[in-house]
Amino acid sequence: MTQMRIDIVSDVVCPWCVIGFKRLEQALAQLDAELVVAVLWHPFELNPEMPPGGQDLREHVAQKYGASDEQSAVARTRLTALAADLGVDFRYDDQSRIYNTFKAHQLLHWALRSGRQAPLKFALFDAYFTRQEAVDEDDVLVAAAERAGLDADEARALLADGRFAEDVRNEERFWVEKGIAGVPAFVIDGRYLVSGAQEPAVLVDVIERAVREPAA
Repeated sequence: MTQMRIDIVSDVVCPWCVIGFKRLEQALAQLDAELVVAVLWHPFELNPEMPPGGQDLREHVAQKYGASDEQSAVARTRLTALAADLGVDFRYDDQSRIYNTFKAHQLLHWALRSGRQAPLKFALFDAYFTRQEAVDEDDVLVAAAERAGLDADEARALLADGRFAEDVRNEERFWVEKGIAGVPAFVIDGRYLVSGAQEPAVLVDVIERAVREPAA
């Protein structure tokens, strides 16, 4: 049996992070059943300066990327179709907003300790992309934590006192210093970086290479 770790640097409001992970799942399903992979999620904020309440998504895309309303609509339609093909329900509409995710990353940091990080990550993706909820609000975050099997009272308490805020900032800084400038970023076996939501075949190739070439 071969064991491997895959670190995923991502943000809760990044659609390509959802698509990239679903493609990773497809890749893992093609690999030798003797390969056991542990996936760990790490924080990255696409919009660290975003104020509470977020921003209209179309306005944000126009300001950040220079996209017109028409270009933004085409991009949302494409993302929705890609997600649907992977079994994920993106529900963009004209009222969609984008939010800061620093609090969400604090919850994810905490959830790792109890082995519930992955369920929480998926609950947060669902909250934002399917439920169209404001993932910078404590009530929304606590509800996601509860759906992921975590204690709601403890989740609310840690959001209130910010006990993991410094840890998250340090981890964000660590990955930026490692050269991560965009997400998703997949670090395979601590040695190989795959940037972006690559097709499963690309991920299969890198993972198999890591298996063939043990670390020195």
